[in-house]
Amino acid sequence: MEHTPFARSIDLPPYRAILAVDAKSFTAEPGSTHEAVSKNLLDLVGEALDGAGLRTEWERPAFLGPTGDGFAVGLPTRILSYLVDPFPRLLQERLAEHNRHARARLQLRVSLHIGPLPADPENPHWTGNGDPRNDTHRLLDSVPVKAMLAAASPRVTFVACIFSDRVFEDVIAAGYAGMHPDRCLPVTAVVDGKAFSRQAWLYLPEVSGNLIGLLPATSPRPSPPSTTGKPVGPRISGPQVKRNDGQVATTVESMTQHRGGDR
Repeated sequence: MEHTPFARSIDLPPYRAILAVDAKSFTAEPGSTHEAVSKNLLDLVGEALDGAGLRTEWERPAFLGPTGDGFAVGLPTRILSYLVDPFPRLLQERLAEHNRHARARLQLRVSLHIGPLPADPENPHWTGNGDPRNDTHRLLDSVPVKAMLAAASPRVTFVACIFSDRVFEDVIAAGYAGMHPDRCLPVTAVVDGKAFSRQAWLYLPEVSGNLIGLLPATSPRPSPPSTTGKPVGPRISGPQVKRNDGQVATTVESMTQHRGGDR
């Protein structure tokens, strides 16, 4: 039976962990290579999840939707902490190994969110649609994470993660993940041409290039804290980086010339 919004109450779908992955500069590669790259993405992510002890969840997801240059997958919320750590680090390591022998280096953007979504594990490619999944893709396509990955060295940094504020608050700041909150950078996630703006958090498993001064391996939490208790640090919103040393601002601002072609 088709549901008419706001007309009557219905059951709330279970909350899912939503992981989305996208390859940088995918469309710049010859079309004849796209199928192999897409398969490589699934294999590499699967191997990293396996290394994190999540093989069972990966083999039977709530939903799995490929996008050509990436995919989104629905997973149990109880494993969110492992998707924060160690999964990104393991994916970075797996990509480093892969890229040593690959014709073209792969760099991936990863977004992680949580929310209620319907799903049918028996038909994973046809379910899992709703606002939380849409927001996960918006985070993945947002200006800050694209700019950060573009500013990093393509020979060193292969993964750039963006976590939703919900994931940060419920999993990272709450101490459930094996990663200190100070390893995340607060940003305003916006998407070119879209009415989307969200608080989010960037994390790079391996920092390089012009980001070294902005994202050290362990950055002190800025003070004083905000009234909400969240760090008040450099915030990236579009092409501007507030409170920076000039080099990072120049790097990120220059990305506005290339944002349309980094997918």
